[in-house]
Amino acid sequence: MTNDLNTLATALYARIDDELKASPWLAPARPAVGIAPRLSDAELLTLAVMSAVLGYTSERRWLRRVDQDFRHLFPRVPQQSGYNKRLRAASSLLISMIRILARDTSLWSDDVWLVDSTPVGCGCSRETAKRSDLAGWAQYGYCASHSRYFWGLRLHLVCTLGGLPVLFALTGAKADERETLRDMLDTAPDVTASHPGQTIIADKNYYGYEFEHDLAERHLVLLRPARKGEPERAGAHLFKPLRQVIESINQTLKGQLDLERHGGKSPRGVVARVLCRILALTAAVWHNDLTRQPVKRSLIAYDH
Repeated sequence: MTNDLNTLATALYARIDDELKASPWLAPARPAVGIAPRLSDAELLTLAVMSAVLGYTSERRWLRRVDQDFRHLFPRVPQQSGYNKRLRAASSLLISMIRILARDTSLWSDDVWLVDSTPVGCGCSRETAKRSDLAGWAQYGYCASHSRYFWGLRLHLVCTLGGLPVLFALTGAKADERETLRDMLDTAPDVTASHPGQTIIADKNYYGYEFEHDLAERHLVLLRPARKGEPERAGAHLFKPLRQVIESINQTLKGQLDLERHGGKSPRGVVARVLCRILALTAAVWHNDLTRQPVKRSLIAYDH
């Protein structure tokens, strides 16, 4: 099997289509009476992944590119408004396919997870912060890694050392990272149940006796650097290189998949666009694993 964009699109479409045939309840709900969509849900998600991988942040520009170069793969593409509505309604399917593809990889069984959060900016001006539909969810926050303030959300990500997303959440910029990790674990009990004794590597913000005791009761082992005034913790020599791994995964989402240029103006729009980028990363890891590539997180074969 070759490793290029057309092959990724074909393999992804076939995988999603097979899954929807086997589990039709995963598809977005539609009225019993009405016009059936010409673009299937499998085609919709495949288009969204291709758009993210190729770096398109404008849906109108992307659909013009599809009309010009990919008509042989997608002969029935809706206008931008219809494409946008379909994508916003497909959030639950996007989440399901991220998990399904992740389980299909050899990386799913890794016994070490990394956890971190990264800013997802949603605006720069004061007027945007006051008048946006995202006001109330999006907040002002501070990114210590880049020493900057921002207005928007945070993407919390639990992933393997190979860059495979395992758990994720989108919260306000000021949300407590520890509580968010607990919530992610609570909403996916099957994931933690299938990974007993998992090691989670985190930064200094994931601290506290009660928090660590809670993780221990879930049969999870937390490794983090010591905070100021604390004695040296076990495994401290591993943190610096492994912290660089999670930073590079975040950079893949931001630098190659344009996470912060999502263009969403409403909560549903932002969620759909962020999920498309997580699915794109998961699909790339899945296909690289399927084709036995040495670097599972590489997008080089698909981004041109």
